[in-house]
Amino acid sequence: MSKSVDSLLQEIRAHPRWAVLTGAGVSAASGIPTYRDHAGLWLGSQPIQHQEFLEDALKRRRYWTRSVFGWPRVAQAKPNATHAAIANLELAGRVAGVITQNVDRLHQAAGSRNVIDLHGRLDKVRCLQCHSVTDRSDMQGRLLSLNALPEASTLELRPDGDANLPPAFETDFRVPTCLRCEGVLMPEVVFFGGSVPTERVEACFKLIDSADGLLVIGTSLTVYSGFRFCRHAHQLGKPLVILNKGSTRADELSQSRYTDNPFQLLIQCANALCGDQAETCHA
Repeated sequence: MSKSVDSLLQEIRAHPRWAVLTGAGVSAASGIPTYRDHAGLWLGSQPIQHQEFLEDALKRRRYWTRSVFGWPRVAQAKPNATHAAIANLELAGRVAGVITQNVDRLHQAAGSRNVIDLHGRLDKVRCLQCHSVTDRSDMQGRLLSLNALPEASTLELRPDGDANLPPAFETDFRVPTCLRCEGVLMPEVVFFGGSVPTERVEACFKLIDSADGLLVIGTSLTVYSGFRFCRHAHQLGKPLVILNKGSTRADELSQSRYTDNPFQLLIQCANALCGDQAETCHA
C-alpha cells in the first residue's frame, strides 16, 4: 500500500524523535550497487563469507583482487538527496540517530552526526594479528604498487567495493601484509556470516529505546542483522514506518509502508519539516 507525503508528514510530526535504519537502497543513487533487488532477491554471485576470509588465503586474494577495482567507486561516491534529507531531519531535531547497514560512510559525509555503522566501514583496514588500523586508501596504493592491473572500464562493479573479475586475473595477484607485523589485513567490515560486535548491537538497541519510533529506509531487511531492530521497536510498542520500493521482512510489524517513490517522499517530507525549523537545516 502506498501513501502520500502528507501521510508521512503526519506520522513523523506525531512522534518527536525517530531512530532511522538504512540499507543499500539509500546509497544506490550515489552509484553504489546493491546486493539485492527491490524484492530482496540476490543479484550476482555470493560474496566471500567471514570464515572463508579468515581461513583461506585464496579467498582473501580473491577478495582483494576484486576490491582493488571496486574501491575507487566507493571512495569517490558522494551523498545523494536521501542522505541529505536524513541529515536535515537530524539537524531539525526529528531524528535521534541513524543505524546504517551500509559501509560507505555517506551518512557522515552528508552531515549526519549520530551514526552507528552496523556492519563497519570500508574506508579502514585492520590487521588480524596486531589489530593496527590503516586507511583503505593506503591499502589501495600498496595493492597498485604490487600488481599490474588490466583495464577496468569494462568490469562489472559489485557492492561494498567489489568487482566481478575472470578467475585468470587472480592467479598472480599479490596481497600486502601488515607493515607492523606482517599479519593478515582485513577490511573493517562485518562479512556475511560474521557477527556484529556486541557493544555495537547494544548501542543500536539503546538508540531505539531512546527514540519515539523507527523509520526503515531502503532495505528489504532480509538478514537478521537489521530485522532484529524492527522487532525490538515493535515489542516496545513504538511505531515502525517503512520506506522501501519492495516488500520487507518486517512488513507485518509495521505501522505503515511507503513503496511508491519512497525516497522522494522522504525528501519532500524533510523539506517541509525543515521549513518548520529552517534555521537548523542545510541543503
